[in-house]
Amino acid sequence: MEKKKRIVIALGGNALGNTLPEQMAAVKITAKAIVDLIEEGCEVVVAHGNGPQVGMINNAMAALSREDANQPNTPLSVCVAMSQAYIGYDLQNALREELYNREIYDIPVATMITQIRVDQEDPAFQSPSKPIGHFMTEEQAKMAEEKYGYIMKEDAGRGYRRVVASPKPAEIIEIGAIRSLVDSGQLVIACGGGGIPVTRQGNHLKGASAVIDKDFASCLLAKELDADFLIILTAVEKAAIRFGKPDVKWLDDLTVEEANTYIGEGHFAPGSMLPKVQAAVEFASSKEGRTALITLLEKAKDGILGKTGTRIHQ
Repeated sequence: MEKKKRIVIALGGNALGNTLPEQMAAVKITAKAIVDLIEEGCEVVVAHGNGPQVGMINNAMAALSREDANQPNTPLSVCVAMSQAYIGYDLQNALREELYNREIYDIPVATMITQIRVDQEDPAFQSPSKPIGHFMTEEQAKMAEEKYGYIMKEDAGRGYRRVVASPKPAEIIEIGAIRSLVDSGQLVIACGGGGIPVTRQGNHLKGASAVIDKDFASCLLAKELDADFLIILTAVEKAAIRFGKPDVKWLDDLTVEEANTYIGEGHFAPGSMLPKVQAAVEFASSKEGRTALITLLEKAKDGILGKTGTRIHQ
């Protein structure tokens, strides 16, 4: 019997919606696309973003601490953990239901609350740049700086927002448990929101005020699980150079070398397509036979079959 292709699929925000009702609707569509891959004979591991969800949780917990002086401020790492469980709850139920709808009863679905170690010396901690949470007035921002030690920055004339570091993922703490579940045939949801960022202090893991890019976390997960494919889902069917211009060129098939040339020439937008292509290149270059694919959620199956998407390989 041919060995199943092992795929790590990184879901973007558009696969999860922005509010509770939107998420419940979005995960049903997302589940169909994931189970399509399983029916193609793939072994799937799911990672996902959490931008709107962690922002919502962070805002709610901040409001609670403002209303009740006895409620301490909730660390960002705890908000990420909450978002993993909340998204996992909806996703695993939607996946289980879709599997059962197709009379697939032998694949259990599990969410792993995942911590990812980051390096305390990562230069990202010296220049926090990732905005999170709600907009504040200058007065509110000063109060947040004094009361909570937040770093606040003015955001394009819209007010002030908290900014945090976005360090590179160094180690998936629960990788042994994730690997055991995947090897036993379970459909695992892990590394939600890029993972809960922690630093190691002896045997203690301390939550960090940071946000890990979910594409880099998914890349690390795919490497650790010795996956064949890393699928990074985004809002377009393919990556492109000269995006948004009349002479736009959509990219079908790239070698690692070609992708690195385009990165060096500045073709991909920072904070948007750039980290996706960088993560794809890192995975594809990590071992012979590994392929990264960038495409739309609903095109994931066609992408695996080589019909669409941007493929990056050695």
